Amino acid sequence: MGSYITGSCTPTNTKISLSLLFLLVGVASAQLSSTFYGTSCPNALSTIKSAVDSAVSKEARMGASLLRLHFHDCFGCDASVLLDDTANFTGEKTAGANANSLRGFDVIDTIKSQLESLCPKVVSCADILTVAARDSIVALGGLTYTVPLGRRDSTTASLSAANSNIPAPTLNLSALITAFSNKGFTAKELVALSGSHTIGQARCITFRTRLYNEANINASFATSLKSSCPTSGGDNNLSPLDVTSPTSFDNAYFSNLVSQKGLLHSDQQLFSGGSTDSQVNAYVSNPATFRTDFANAMIKMGNLSPLTGTNGQIRTNCRKVN
Repeated sequence: MGSYITGSCTPTNTKISLSLLFLLVGVASAQLSSTFYGTSCPNALSTIKSAVDSAVSKEARMGASLLRLHFHDCFGCDASVLLDDTANFTGEKTAGANANSLRGFDVIDTIKSQLESLCPKVVSCADILTVAARDSIVALGGLTYTVPLGRRDSTTASLSAANSNIPAPTLNLSALITAFSNKGFTAKELVALSGSHTIGQARCITFRTRLYNEANINASFATSLKSSCPTSGGDNNLSPLDVTSPTSFDNAYFSNLVSQKGLLHSDQQLFSGGSTDSQVNAYVSNPATFRTDFANAMIKMGNLSPLTGTNGQIRTNCRKVN
């Protein structure tokens, strides 16, 4: 890449070289802007926030559900997760991590409908997901942050990509670090983003094996879970990911890990004598640092390979291609 700016060039070549460099470093992220809808739909952000606040006030869990929708749409935040299956492709809703568990689609539909009335064909479903995740965090007590905007929506979805990209709750620490590293995240960012499990719930089927087979789990915590998560049956019974404060966006998740009260195997792996123990301890002792690191990691995740410019489209219905 360096040769494009250090080589000897005529003025014309310089112009071409800088253009190439711009393409190489990523036109996509360069086109995202926090003021993207400033003139085209000035009430977009307030409309999304109002709808999210309303949904979360009715059911606190919805905040976690909307955050999870955003997580499962990225890596590559393009609203592909919202697409229903068609004759041409099988979407992502039936992927292992999504089937019978992703929710909040109706809230996104409501927001999209309101925005289509305000400013038709302007605000993308991908941006709605990204902003709704941020607003959900804020509604539950988390730190606000500025979301760069201007993503466009995909025209297809991939079941296989969803199955391979979304980290499973059964992963060990090394596999988690690899999965996040493959998308450009550090181990520190992995720990920060895992802190999203300070809100929300998980199905029995996702933590049953840990509950009955792992030693690094608090005994009384395990006992309290077994009534709602028996050795067989009750697969969809829910338990909070953060037993301490399940509807508050705080740092209790990390304190729980230190006490061996991580619900998922992948949660407890972050504090199991490995390389991320020190980061967990840091977030226990400094909640403000966690909030800042989480916000920065969320911005980074939202900026991963977005569709911009003439790529993709602005769907008028988030569930289907125009």
